[in-house]
Amino acid sequence: QVQLVESGGGLVQAGGSLRLACAASGRTSSIYKMGWFRQAPGKERVFVAAITWIGSITSYADSVKGRFTITRDKAKNTMYLQMNDLNPEDTALYYCAADDTIWNPMSPNNYRSWGQGTQVTVSS
Repeated sequence: QVQLVESGGGLVQAGGSLRLACAASGRTSSIYKMGWFRQAPGKERVFVAAITWIGSITSYADSVKGRFTITRDKAKNTMYLQMNDLNPEDTALYYCAADDTIWNPMSPNNYRSWGQGTQVTVSS
């Protein structure tokens, strides 16, 4: 079992930046991939970015390419999401997730462990 705790959310003006962090604990040696998802009020949870724990292979949603960067620090068992040039459409509850399989990292159904979420609000 892997436990995940997100941090770094907050309120920022459009054009600003935030960095989210996701600290993993427990059976971290079993992690194959980690990802960020977001959910706006009344909408489904959608993929933002993902990274493999070994090799750091990354993938991004088209809506965040060029603005967001996902990284991970294996020594700290922590994943990060650097978010630049934020806009009001990025407002959502951001979740981190982890899984031990190679299955499609863009589907929330392919993650076993989830954090509680951190709120990101972008004002216009």
